[in-house]
Amino acid sequence: MNPLPLDKDSLSENRLRAGTYALLAGLLAAPPNAAMLQRLSGIEAAEKVSQRDAMAAAWAGLKLAAAHLRAGSTNAEYQALFIGLGRGELVPYGSWYLTGFLMEKPLGNLRRDLAALGYERQDAVREPEDHAAALCEVMAMLIMDDAMSLTEQRQFFATHMEPWMEPFFSDLEGATSACFYRAVGRLGREFMRLEKHYMTMPV
Repeated sequence: MNPLPLDKDSLSENRLRAGTYALLAGLLAAPPNAAMLQRLSGIEAAEKVSQRDAMAAAWAGLKLAAAHLRAGSTNAEYQALFIGLGRGELVPYGSWYLTGFLMEKPLGNLRRDLAALGYERQDAVREPEDHAAALCEVMAMLIMDDAMSLTEQRQFFATHMEPWMEPFFSDLEGATSACFYRAVGRLGREFMRLEKHYMTMPV
């Protein structure tokens, strides 16, 4: 799956959406490696569709942010943003954003809904399922799973992502420790807005 081009003629809309979620999941799970930076520096942002002008600008900003980075140069930034000494500048969990605490009711509700969808956390994964990266990964899978309907996508997004993911990405964009991740935050924020609009469109 290629998550980067915004050429609607070259990829279906679903593949584009899933690829963007997968890209965000990867960047939120770990700092970008050399291969990821190379892909990001080759982004071609679409400029044809007026309602996607903000998204095109966000893609262009991410390309620019990645263009002169070396692999490993964002490690300290990622550490400061998401890990820190005891806690990073941001806490990328749904329970935290929705209740102010970790491991609260939103996480339990998420686990229930994931089980109903047939998804479960792998034993090697340490992070709770309400981590921003995990939720983006789930959305990518829902979109590309032929057995999942748009209604199921809408329900998952409305319940587990819409209430807090746009504010999270806005916080990432404005974080003191953010440099490269400022562009990631902008892309995530604009994509969440586009997804919110997409989810309200008639089938």
